Amino acid sequence: MLFDSLAIVGVGLIGGSVGLAAKARAATRHVVGVGRNPGTLAQAKSLGVIDEFSTDLAAVATADIVVFCSPVDQIARQAREAANYAKPGVLFTDAGSTKANIVRDLERQLPVHVRFVGAHPLAGSEKQGAENARAGLFEERVCVLTPTTMTDIAAVERVSLFWKALGCNVKRLTPEEHDLALATTSHLPHFVAALLAGQLPEKWRDFTATGFRDTTRIAVGDPTLWTAIAIENSLAISHAIDQFAERLGVLSEALLKSDGETLNHLLTEGKKVRDALGS
Repeated sequence: MLFDSLAIVGVGLIGGSVGLAAKARAATRHVVGVGRNPGTLAQAKSLGVIDEFSTDLAAVATADIVVFCSPVDQIARQAREAANYAKPGVLFTDAGSTKANIVRDLERQLPVHVRFVGAHPLAGSEKQGAENARAGLFEERVCVLTPTTMTDIAAVERVSLFWKALGCNVKRLTPEEHDLALATTSHLPHFVAALLAGQLPEKWRDFTATGFRDTTRIAVGDPTLWTAIAIENSLAISHAIDQFAERLGVLSEALLKSDGETLNHLLTEGKKVRDALGS
């Protein structure tokens, strides 16, 4: 067993899955859930996601490792507050889909008795809440760790072991590299899906089929969470949008000119990349 006690701040889909996976894979003996809503925390306990819960961050006091699974604009503040109660040698990590601002903030402001390693498990769903959590969510999924030159090496290794114990394949990027990559692979696709869904006139809804519904599936994600992600990673997302806009420009021009060669090239290029990703 890696850790006797685990605390999860934010017991939703990701946090709940961390709890289930950690217990199922013997990564911890005891799981404490911390959140704002006693009702949803009680539900998580009844589902076996956590063993006890609290709405007070002081509940992290007994934890050997604390995982912050809150919205990205709340993680740094919560970690700073939780550090006031944490025991010496505790490990802090997170599951936020943006990293640069969080890592920069916590490397400067956490006390020396707390060691933080930024992380982002690339797993999830458009579904939300602990009721949708599952122990196998992280199996064979990549978890990106984002250490810097200031990060304690031993802490990186222990946090890496934790995410591996949950089933993840662990990779490392700098916080900035992570944010650039995720802007293209996650954040831009979400906004493209949202914009595509948003431009559909009500009178044409009956004519949507599998293609439209599959393409816009992720647009059902929580707008509040995605607004926070966009603000936290605004520069990288803007860069990804500029690159995508260039490709849209090429597509538009090819359509106006009936340029079949360019159209075929764009479609072939996309198919080749998508085929390489697998199912």
